[in-house]
Amino acid sequence: MTAYPMTARPVAGSNWWTLTLVAAAILMVTMGARQSLGLFVSPLNTSTGLGIVTISFALAVGQFVWGAVQPIAGAVADRYGTGRVLAGSIVLLAIGCALTPLLTSAFGLMLTMGFLFAAGAGGAGFSVLIGGTAQHVPAHKRGTASGVINAGGSFGQFVFAPLVQKLISVFGWAGAMWSLAVLTLAALPLTRMLRRSPEAAAARTATETDGGLRRAVGTAFKDRSYLLLHAGFFTCGFHIAFLVIHLPSEVGLCGLPASVASWSLALIGLANIVGSLVAGQWVNRYRSKYILFWMYLSRTVLILIYLAAPKTAMTFYIFAIGLGLTWLATVPPTAGVVGKLFGVRYLATLFGLTLLSHQIGAFFGAYLGGIAVDRTGSYLWMWYADALLALAAALVNLPIREPKVERESAAA
Repeated sequence: MTAYPMTARPVAGSNWWTLTLVAAAILMVTMGARQSLGLFVSPLNTSTGLGIVTISFALAVGQFVWGAVQPIAGAVADRYGTGRVLAGSIVLLAIGCALTPLLTSAFGLMLTMGFLFAAGAGGAGFSVLIGGTAQHVPAHKRGTASGVINAGGSFGQFVFAPLVQKLISVFGWAGAMWSLAVLTLAALPLTRMLRRSPEAAAARTATETDGGLRRAVGTAFKDRSYLLLHAGFFTCGFHIAFLVIHLPSEVGLCGLPASVASWSLALIGLANIVGSLVAGQWVNRYRSKYILFWMYLSRTVLILIYLAAPKTAMTFYIFAIGLGLTWLATVPPTAGVVGKLFGVRYLATLFGLTLLSHQIGAFFGAYLGGIAVDRTGSYLWMWYADALLALAAALVNLPIREPKVERESAAA
């Protein structure tokens, strides 16, 4: 295992906290918008008649594109600075929202929701924000910082899910999508605060003798622990995409109103604020691979309990809170393992590549969910597959050779 040096010295005092909160606020907007897309599936289908499978496929492509953009955006940010990447990505996200009601064919949805929206959200996603911020955060606080940033995305889901549902009910799905475009642009001024400082640029130049990005990626993919991390994160993506896109349809199949779906998504986001903050603290104290093991195992148990429970609104709310505690709380420990193995110089890129694996799983979770409900009229087999994959993800994290927590401070 090779640890690459940092590009910038940690920011002293409260400044790194300011950068962390700014990154959390940006992720709140981009993830809040992205995690609310499932609420558009039913009204889109009613309005366009395209069918659940076609719409699910467009959203599945979006899941893949969001992941594919992460390492690319991370590499550009590592090279040219975080602020520029974030600004361009937010504009792209807003354009995707604005064009969706105007291009409602199958190809149009692929272009807007599947590419423009997803690419914009990915460029202003976890890898760029966590990777860019980590270079300014003291080593022993990186877990806390990634937990706070992650919590920002979860808070966005809590805020945006009921807000988008209300916008759909008042303005229709097209008006809600245009409103979403305006809301995302509100994050644009924040990107100026994450521009690379002159000190960071100088430090980056000084560390180019480490062999560069290509060597870092090559070394990472020869590491068995890094590949196991990818395998577990693949399952995480399958699980989250299936739920965020198809939970509203599952609620409808159970004969419950759409408000149950929007509040369930909101509760997932609210619970994940707690989960993300706790996970960020735990990363500083415990080995991340054990945190990931228990998170994935808990999902298996929760899904089995949900399948056996009566399908009432309260069941969905309890299920949402339980899932929310680990929903995207897997991000801090996953980023933590990557940082421990390879340092933070290319963290945005290397963590972005794990997010690509996450989103390959998300593609299958989104698309296969649509096929399952179209052909069988229910999601039962998807629930079984989800539980089995969550168990597999728990187990593959155990063999990861992760340095002890104490080594991180010494190495830094």
